[in-house]
Amino acid sequence: MKHLPHKTIERLSQYRRALLICLEKGQTHIYSHEIATIQHITAVQVRRDLMLIGYTGTLRKGYNVKELIELIGEIIDSSEGINVAIIGMGNLGRALINYFAGKRSHLKIVASFDINPDKIGNTMSGVPCYGTDEMSKVIAEKDIKVGIMTVPAEFASQTADLLVKAGIRGILNYTPKPVNVPKYVYLEEYDMITSLEKVAFYVKLQELE
Repeated sequence: MKHLPHKTIERLSQYRRALLICLEKGQTHIYSHEIATIQHITAVQVRRDLMLIGYTGTLRKGYNVKELIELIGEIIDSSEGINVAIIGMGNLGRALINYFAGKRSHLKIVASFDINPDKIGNTMSGVPCYGTDEMSKVIAEKDIKVGIMTVPAEFASQTADLLVKAGIRGILNYTPKPVNVPKYVYLEEYDMITSLEKVAFYVKLQELE
């Protein structure tokens, strides 16, 4: 599983999210074309991804929803669970804490950091906010492995450096500024403007047809 393509890991997470909804509705089995319709991809892609993780369905019933959820969990999730911190308690940081609350048992936001004294010492959805000067200490004490950066762009590089020095092994960068990290730190960068421009581009194409 170590060599699964990054895009496959991404889609497996999306499959699980869809399958959990299906399970809540009482659906016990699902076909590849049903998953494909939900995810707006092809059934061939779904079958290819699931073959990569060694799971096959049956022609009569398709895939067992509960089994597939459990298998994806075994592949993606850490058995010990992973603690996460959010750096930057602006609107986006607060929204992420509220969104993630109770969503995944294996991923837990256990701390947040900010430079604003009015925010330090407060708690949101059970997540305490610390000053950035306490970052190394808190990250070590709480065994935090992942940092989510929602700071202003001008603080992006500085924040990434602090996280790396504190022992963080994975960073999700929500700032519009790319950052550099050592090879042993996994970096995922998400720029909302880029995503919005992509959507706008395809809307433009539709209007030209």
